[in-house]
Amino acid sequence: MPKLLLKFNAAVLKEISFDKPLMSVGRKPDNDIVIDNPAVSGHHCRLSLEGGAYFVEDLASTNGTYVNDKRVQKSGLRHGDMVGIAKHALVFIEDIPAEPAAPEEPATAPVVSAPQGPAAASKPAGQPEGGKMGWLRVLKGAAGKSEYELSAMSSYIGKSDRVQILIQGAGLFGSAPEVAASIHRKAEGYVLVAVTDGYPRLNGVAVSGGVLLKEGDLIECGGTTMQFNLRDAAAG
Repeated sequence: MPKLLLKFNAAVLKEISFDKPLMSVGRKPDNDIVIDNPAVSGHHCRLSLEGGAYFVEDLASTNGTYVNDKRVQKSGLRHGDMVGIAKHALVFIEDIPAEPAAPEEPATAPVVSAPQGPAAASKPAGQPEGGKMGWLRVLKGAAGKSEYELSAMSSYIGKSDRVQILIQGAGLFGSAPEVAASIHRKAEGYVLVAVTDGYPRLNGVAVSGGVLLKEGDLIECGGTTMQFNLRDAAAG
């Protein structure tokens, strides 16, 4: 079941299940999602499931509805899209179930195919086994910080000011999108998902869909290169 993350600036306020075919958003209390802010219209926009696809539609709001910083009247939603409502945002997250490993496969077998390279030779990242936590270390290019701890269930990468991992906009493989990719903590480890299909590169190879990360993997987004590592959760 898809879900929505209600955010104010960078803070996540709540997680909402998208469990109805139609959900209204606005300031008035009769909405399914109430945002108590004077910049939000009484009935600001609605989210809907139509023919198996998800949409957001503006309801003639005063300040408009945005998808990835572009004002829209009605727009389809894809995994990782950010619906801007004044200073709030709803991040649309689709379930991307990881492919289970076959019983006869060794525990270290990847669940999804991953690009291979020198940096990808080490063991797959497990879900904090022995207190291990995933980190991204910035090796090249501009970013909001030099390191990022992947402690959240989902971390988004892009040049939008609403993502958790802010990257440089332009690079060798083109301008970075507002939301380029996401990293999700799952039972089998950390999974890199291409929000903009084929855009992020893992060990020099364009990514489509989801890829299980291994320690030492190199992730390229725009002009920024980051390395995935595992550390003890208590390590700084």
